[in-house]
Amino acid sequence: MAEKNVGGRDRLVRTLLAALLAVVAVSTLRKGKRKTGLLAFVGALGFGFNAVTCFCGVNKTLGIDTTSDE
Repeated sequence: MAEKNVGGRDRLVRTLLAALLAVVAVSTLRKGKRKTGLLAFVGALGFGFNAVTCFCGVNKTLGIDTTSDE
């Protein structure tokens, strides 16, 4: 398993963003806006994955570790 680098408020914000983007995805897909809906869905999956696993590849690349914020 990868080393954890997401914690505290960062994890909470990612969880909230995942939920918000999931709502946007469902809403826009129902309106027939496939491209916007799918992009929002992919974003929701990404932020949700980061929040659940406490790991972010971008954070690792940039040398950011928010686990000490807990």
